[in-house]
Amino acid sequence: MGMRRGGHIPCGGEPLRVPSLRSWASRAARWLDILAVVVVLVAIARFVVLPRLGHDVVQAPPVSLATLDGGRYDLQQRRGRLVFLDFWASWCDPCRQSIPLVQHFARTHPGVDVISVDSGEVAALVRPFAEHFRMNDVALDPDMTVSRAFGVTGYPTLFAIDGTGRVVGRWIGYDPDIEREMSATVARVAPRKTASL
Repeated sequence: MGMRRGGHIPCGGEPLRVPSLRSWASRAARWLDILAVVVVLVAIARFVVLPRLGHDVVQAPPVSLATLDGGRYDLQQRRGRLVFLDFWASWCDPCRQSIPLVQHFARTHPGVDVISVDSGEVAALVRPFAEHFRMNDVALDPDMTVSRAFGVTGYPTLFAIDGTGRVVGRWIGYDPDIEREMSATVARVAPRKTASL
């Protein structure tokens, strides 16, 4: 049986090729490079592109809550109007800074619904807080059902919901320019309402 350089000659006459360690390492490095590029592209899509695209397509969950004045607030009955839902809690220091701004916006924009949703507290605790801050249209979410449905994880969190029930804006935390942001949302969403009539 003859020998050839690079390996043994099997019975069929063809040389048996055994990949070298260097060739395996080169292929593995290429696959790792491809995998790294895919991971980076997925991360960019998930954390940069999709959040920007998703704001106009997310339907608001159902909202039906008791209000501090003894009534009920039902988002479904407000179809056709722009609604801001402002989630807050009395223990939240940033909320104490944000609430006066949001309430000022509500008083100066009577054509827009601004509903302050207290999360996780009972009416007896909410009432003196709301009176101190001269809050109107306060809804109660004592078991946080609606807060969880909207995915609220920090306070304050403000959602803008257009006349068709789609979430068109979300702000988390204290924003000293929240009134300007809310006004910009009104300007951006108002043409949609007139265009659909």
